[in-house]
Amino acid sequence: MDASGSPPPGGTGGDDHTRTARETPRRLSREQLFVLISAASMNLSSMMAYSILGPFFPKEAEKKGVSDTTIGMIFGCYALFDLLSSLVFGKYLVYIGAKFMFIAGIFVSGGVTILFGVLDQVPDGPIFITMCFLVRIVDAISFSAAITASDSILAKAFPNNVATVLGSLEVFSGLGLVLGPPLGGFLYQSFGYKVPFIFLGSIVLLMIPLNICILPNYESDPGEHSFWKLVTVPKVGFISFVIISFSSCFGFLDPILSLFVLQKFDLPAGYVGLVFLGLALSYAISSPLFGLLSDKMPHRRKWFLVFGNLITAGCYMLLGPAPVLHIESQLWLLVLILVINGISAGMSVIPTFPEILSCAYENGFEEGLSTLGLVSGLFGAMWSVGAFIGPMLGGFLYEKIGFEWAAAIQGTSNGLILSSGALKEKKKF
Repeated sequence: MDASGSPPPGGTGGDDHTRTARETPRRLSREQLFVLISAASMNLSSMMAYSILGPFFPKEAEKKGVSDTTIGMIFGCYALFDLLSSLVFGKYLVYIGAKFMFIAGIFVSGGVTILFGVLDQVPDGPIFITMCFLVRIVDAISFSAAITASDSILAKAFPNNVATVLGSLEVFSGLGLVLGPPLGGFLYQSFGYKVPFIFLGSIVLLMIPLNICILPNYESDPGEHSFWKLVTVPKVGFISFVIISFSSCFGFLDPILSLFVLQKFDLPAGYVGLVFLGLALSYAISSPLFGLLSDKMPHRRKWFLVFGNLITAGCYMLLGPAPVLHIESQLWLLVLILVINGISAGMSVIPTFPEILSCAYENGFEEGLSTLGLVSGLFGAMWSVGAFIGPMLGGFLYEKIGFEWAAAIQGTSNGLILSSGALKEKKKF
């Protein structure tokens, strides 16, 4: 079934739950409500724990003798292992079990978040760097398990409104990204390095009893299709590149935006996190709208992708701003551009999941948890590719040519390549 609610041309008819969900009235069932609560709690707590690094970790890492490029690699390695594990978890979701994968993922993620809080006691230099990499890798694998299972369960529970539900839940992801940096910054400024990680890691762990009690346990038979068959569909390949591009833009800012703000505007660490509000809050607010539009008007998704990328290209030219524009860098302008960038991200990112799912059904993939696992794993993997490239590129370019030129290169290259790719795929949408 595609995002507009019609049966998939190549579908097999699905299982009993899918047929039941299709007949579900507009009012949420108890099971759907529990799924929403579980996913929302995971999105909120995990994104808070993930985002607290931005305001103060780069500064702490520099004290430990870590270069800007290596800081970018520490941020980027998270995405690399998220990529690898997303493909594995997506493929074997039906064997492991969606609920078990979800619970185990958030349990490990909460534990390693707390562990990150004691890394300031590790000796400077190679030992500190190695421990940072190890903790981030384990955190990436655990988060990948949780998010792959969560997206699959959501798509299973809401087959008619995938984009609307995912877009609405991005409010909680965005809220986590909004609360994480300022809360982490203020806790760091008030109590030191350990407290932000211990506090937020504990919040993640507290979500486990709730989800054990209310999350439904879906079962399904293994499917016959593979990631390779899915990603080699031309439209899916293009959409995958869109996901990579936007993820790269987001990840690009993680290791260097706080350093740029500290250097340029001389703000206290507690206030640096507030700068991240513009991007996260606007993304969270706009995502439900674009999710609804994506479900109601699936034929408009291609234009959301194209215009979203063009707007993002312009935003990154103005983040610095780029020296060729001869515009003075001001804090209010930076925050405004981040707000616009958050809206353009919602415009481009939210329609991608239901479009891949619809395309999979059109190309003969069977309905059920197996295909949902493949699509969730592919989405997570492609997002992770960009999240790996972005911080690496950001740290390297910031060290070599400064934030202004680095942001301009990141945004314009992605915008131009994606726009040209969209024109080539025009007849296939």
